[in-house]
Amino acid sequence: MPPRPAGVVEGNSTQPRIRQDGPDRRRHHTTVSNRDRKHSAIPANWYRMVLILSITFAVTMVMMGTIAPTSVMAAGTLAIALTLSSLPFARWERAKPRQPQLVRVMMAFCVICPLALTGLAYGIWTYNGGLDPRLAVAALISLNALSATLLNGRTVQLFSGITATWTPVALVDGSFYALGAMAAAAVAMAVVARVQSRLESEQRSRLQHRERARNRYEDILRDYEDTGQGWFWETDRRGLISYVSPHVAAVLDEPMQALLGRPFLQLFALCENGRENGTDIGSKKGSASADEAERTLAFQVSARSSFQDLAVRAAATGDECWWSVSGRPVYDEFNNYVGFRGSGTDLTAKRRSEENASRLALYDSLTGLANRFQMAQTLEKVLDAPQEIQRECSIFLIDLDRFKHVNDTLGHPAGDALLRQVADRVEMSVGEIGRVGRLGGDEFEVILPGRVSRNALVDLSQEIIRSLSQPYLIDGHRVVIGASVGIAISPEHGLTAEELVRNADLALYAAKDNGRGRYHFFSDDLHSAAEERSELERDLRDAIAKGSLQLYYQPVVQTSTERITGFEALLRWNHPTKGWLSPSKFVPIAEDTGLINAIGEWAIRTACHDLAGWPEDVCCAVNVSPLQFSNPQLPNVVTNAIAQAGIVARRLELEITESVFLNDDQGTDAMFAALKRVGVRLALDDFGTGYSSLGYLKKAPFDKIKIDQSFVRGATQPGSRNGAIIASITSLAQALGMDTTAEGVETMDELDLVRMHGCSHVQGYIYERPLSNVDATNRLKTGLAAVASGPRSARTLRQTLLRKVVLEHGGQFYNASMRNIAERGVMIEGLWNVPDGTVFHIMLSENTTITATSKWSHEDRMGVEFTHPLARGEDGDFLALKAPSADPERKSLRMRA
Repeated sequence: MPPRPAGVVEGNSTQPRIRQDGPDRRRHHTTVSNRDRKHSAIPANWYRMVLILSITFAVTMVMMGTIAPTSVMAAGTLAIALTLSSLPFARWERAKPRQPQLVRVMMAFCVICPLALTGLAYGIWTYNGGLDPRLAVAALISLNALSATLLNGRTVQLFSGITATWTPVALVDGSFYALGAMAAAAVAMAVVARVQSRLESEQRSRLQHRERARNRYEDILRDYEDTGQGWFWETDRRGLISYVSPHVAAVLDEPMQALLGRPFLQLFALCENGRENGTDIGSKKGSASADEAERTLAFQVSARSSFQDLAVRAAATGDECWWSVSGRPVYDEFNNYVGFRGSGTDLTAKRRSEENASRLALYDSLTGLANRFQMAQTLEKVLDAPQEIQRECSIFLIDLDRFKHVNDTLGHPAGDALLRQVADRVEMSVGEIGRVGRLGGDEFEVILPGRVSRNALVDLSQEIIRSLSQPYLIDGHRVVIGASVGIAISPEHGLTAEELVRNADLALYAAKDNGRGRYHFFSDDLHSAAEERSELERDLRDAIAKGSLQLYYQPVVQTSTERITGFEALLRWNHPTKGWLSPSKFVPIAEDTGLINAIGEWAIRTACHDLAGWPEDVCCAVNVSPLQFSNPQLPNVVTNAIAQAGIVARRLELEITESVFLNDDQGTDAMFAALKRVGVRLALDDFGTGYSSLGYLKKAPFDKIKIDQSFVRGATQPGSRNGAIIASITSLAQALGMDTTAEGVETMDELDLVRMHGCSHVQGYIYERPLSNVDATNRLKTGLAAVASGPRSARTLRQTLLRKVVLEHGGQFYNASMRNIAERGVMIEGLWNVPDGTVFHIMLSENTTITATSKWSHEDRMGVEFTHPLARGEDGDFLALKAPSADPERKSLRMRA
């Protein structure tokens, strides 16, 4: 007979014992450990001896009619105290495994000693205090009997306690007979205790072994049920259920007791003829015969024949559920049929996966929209229509703006939730007039069959952009993104699916290049832009092959010494026909095409070669692209370049942007560790420009933080917070033991500001423009000292105008004109050779007068600085220049002037 499922009673009774859920489920796990605790050295309830001892002494004193002597009271009190200490010691012993020697000492202290003290107390009381010996013997015998109850199952403790109780009595008696009898009894009890202890230990070991084996079998079966891997069932000889796993009751949404006694076949949704068209999962494809097809579940149960892996549908009222059922008939020892016993597994997931496999071939699993394959089929079907008028259609390619930022900040689960909401909004906007699909990532496609006017296409694209630009609520976060749309129309923009999609893609890129959040129709000039990009890519490949790229070096100056400590290598390309091209023009192409790795390796080797010809205390920084940083060969490239140039590794500094931390995986940490092993310095470039996080500063081994020039620009302007940001960055860097470099410093005021806030290095036009290798080498030959040279401050934003004004100085009024007004000053024309520092009152408008001081004068022009800056309105214009109603006093001033 096969092993019986856990919790099933032998026989064919319809009232089996069903395994209980809840706390009893784990009872079998702790049975052995509970028995071990039961036979621990210190009984958990030994503290109850305190009450027994107290009652024993009290009853003895009552029966004697006197108070016990002081020595007896002291011994009894100490015995009670030691017994009471067993409570914490018992908990201590059960908390975790302890050393046996230490446990024995604690047991003797809490169990044996109190009994010995009690015996000593009664011995003293009997021989010195006048206690009736018969009463003493009765009290000690009663005490031993009660202690034996508490020490049940602990033979050694029991016999030791009895010996400890009577030994002090014998010692107090002091006679040869008492001591001899006590010694003989102790020896006898020791022998018996040893034998009994060994027998109990062997019996306990056998019981524990059997129980562990039984628990192991039950655990295996319970785990099989609880983890959902399968379930068990059993019927009696009438086909009525005598046991079924709780999983089946949960699937059928019925109480367990309601299933017991029910016909087994009612668990399944059978056909009208009483049969379920099951298939044998275990059979090979094509091997099923006509006889096997007839072996349905009902037939095999009635025929009392075994069956295996028969697929049947559960009689569930909710979602469809499929089971694979196996069973075999059970016979007793007299070969009498007593019922069926078997198991089952869930086939629902497998069947659904088979159904989903075909669905996934046509639909996007995340959004439920048509996928790229189905959208291509739909477009091909439209363009292959037999009639030309039926081939007309329009396609939209939609790309989400700022979606990557959502993924990077909130995580990919939030990005997936956002894509599902985007899909719903696009479908709602398109409605029934077209088909919506997701091509992958954050790119969607809309196909509109038939001729649709351009105005309608514009309206639809604007509706899609407006709908997708509305805020989203993702996991409690308010998210705002945008969308760009590229539009292509058949047959104007292509006759084939490939041509239409390519042209819509070009229109999409044009929409994104024009500022995002826009739509763009395909036009022929977009091909020109694409061809120009392709041509620039070919020229870039040729430039790499011919060595036409160049490195220029901009000095990095230490603020405390005003000496050049290094250079930053800047990539330059002098195109043969287009002249000098900005890196922003060709570096994105290099990253898209994978050329950035070759360019980056060349830049590192070239910088190391040039660095070898410079003084030893001068270093050079080279920018590393995120794509180059992710290349596992980067440490080898750096090591080879340093070795070939023969320079010290610390002279090379690699500048890495914050975007390398977007993945935040182990590969990033491993790359940092590998580069630090090479010995190069690492700088965090463009800090604070979009991905700043203090999290990576604590683990990334940076030597320097480069403050982006966007923080330096305007830092000296009144009300700017850039200075506070610079101060915070430098304080953070100093606390972490890192240098700081402020980029893009162009004025003396900016230099003073970054120096005041503690920047250790400065880079910008204030000291030097980028130099070629030859010019940089010649510059270093003149020395490392650097002298700042540039304007005192950056020009503030000016408003160009020409307006007549009246100036007052010393009671004299002057007519003049003002030009190029700014918040802090204005240029005045009409007054000749005005000394610097002259104070004027300028009437800017009918009722606005402001005080200003001349700062410079040349012929009939002078520049004045306002005492208080002018305020701007919401439209950006100066409020003081807005013309109010006429003021008679102002008119009189004009007349007097």
